[in-house]
Amino acid sequence: MSSNSAPCVTFDDIVAARRRIADRLVLSALVSADALSETAKAKVFFKLESMQQTGSYKERGALNRLLLTPREQLDCGVVAASAGNHAQALALHATRLGVKATIVMPEWTPLVKVVRTRRFGGNVVLHGASYDEAYAYARELCEREGQTYIHAFNDPHVIAGQGTVGLEMLEQNPYLQAIVVPIGGGGLIAGMACAIKETNPSIRVIGVETEAVPCMKASIEAGHCVTVAGGKTIADGIAVRTPGSFTFDLVQRYVDEIVTVNEEEIASAIILMLEEEKVVAEGAGAVGVAAVVQQKLPAILGKRVGVVITGGNIDLNLVSHIIERGLVKAGRKVRLHLTIPDVPGALARLTQIVAHEAANILEIHHDRDFSPISFGETDVSLSLETRGYEHIERLKERLTREGYLVRNLGSGDPLATLAPRGRDT
Repeated sequence: MSSNSAPCVTFDDIVAARRRIADRLVLSALVSADALSETAKAKVFFKLESMQQTGSYKERGALNRLLLTPREQLDCGVVAASAGNHAQALALHATRLGVKATIVMPEWTPLVKVVRTRRFGGNVVLHGASYDEAYAYARELCEREGQTYIHAFNDPHVIAGQGTVGLEMLEQNPYLQAIVVPIGGGGLIAGMACAIKETNPSIRVIGVETEAVPCMKASIEAGHCVTVAGGKTIADGIAVRTPGSFTFDLVQRYVDEIVTVNEEEIASAIILMLEEEKVVAEGAGAVGVAAVVQQKLPAILGKRVGVVITGGNIDLNLVSHIIERGLVKAGRKVRLHLTIPDVPGALARLTQIVAHEAANILEIHHDRDFSPISFGETDVSLSLETRGYEHIERLKERLTREGYLVRNLGSGDPLATLAPRGRDT
């Protein structure tokens, strides 16, 4: 992809931003992801931007923009719209600089991000069902109060700040051959791609979006910025319907490829990172890993690949929900439905068989009144902790030999592929 127009952000802008913000931020680690490398058939490294104080890379752009804004403007206050990470970043660094920051967040923003933004000193206003509605309202506030708007991604100074991630990765491992970056509005990949391609054009830069809101991919295919229909996604941090004009131009110029991943694949990546790499990532932060794991990037096979883990601000309730569904998909939890005689000792006999097969009973539901069964029988639903699909099959075979009819195996959760296929743990 390329563009003939002069870029709004240059390599020198990013180098200057690095000098400006370096001593105020964490130098996030670039770590080898050994377990994932084996699955991906590539040497994978994680750039852990979740290590920043606010839990995401957004601090870089927000801080660079604040430091380049005249003090007289800052004294009037700053305003932003954000789904959470830009909000926290701006709140933290504005507070440190003695600046009032008002953040408009969509009403569905995860509670953890709202609470943390307030903790970092931001004045949070919840408004709208989408980022776009929150953005429009933030602009209204800005004009009404005479404050400075700091865009989450479509601002050259913000883009330059985000691009410092690319400079660091090249310094930490100059032998990287490809870099995979999540895309929402495009600020991060725009800055990073500029930094990387202007340093070493042979390094492949790949963007990853959620299938639910693929605004940048759709725009690149159309040849201009377009607005896509919004969709519900666990990658809320990149749920942006329209890319920025500045970010679009840079992505068109520097980015080699953009792919998308679906909700199942994102959830799978979150689980794999927790279990295999001991890394907590929010949905937006996991999309790059999802693309690698699902082998959507054939160009990276056998290469040294850096994947940016953009943030770790995930709601604990969502983590719990994903883990539970993941256990079902991995065959480590299952629900069996059986019919047994409605006589004393029948349930005890069933549980003894289950115990003999080393399955742990988590819940039993015993129903004789509301199931379509004959008189003298009762319907039993067993929720079990198991060791994988082979274990489940052995248990079903044993129950069948003992005369039970296993009428339904409950695993039909919409989040498929939440664990490696064929794995029995």
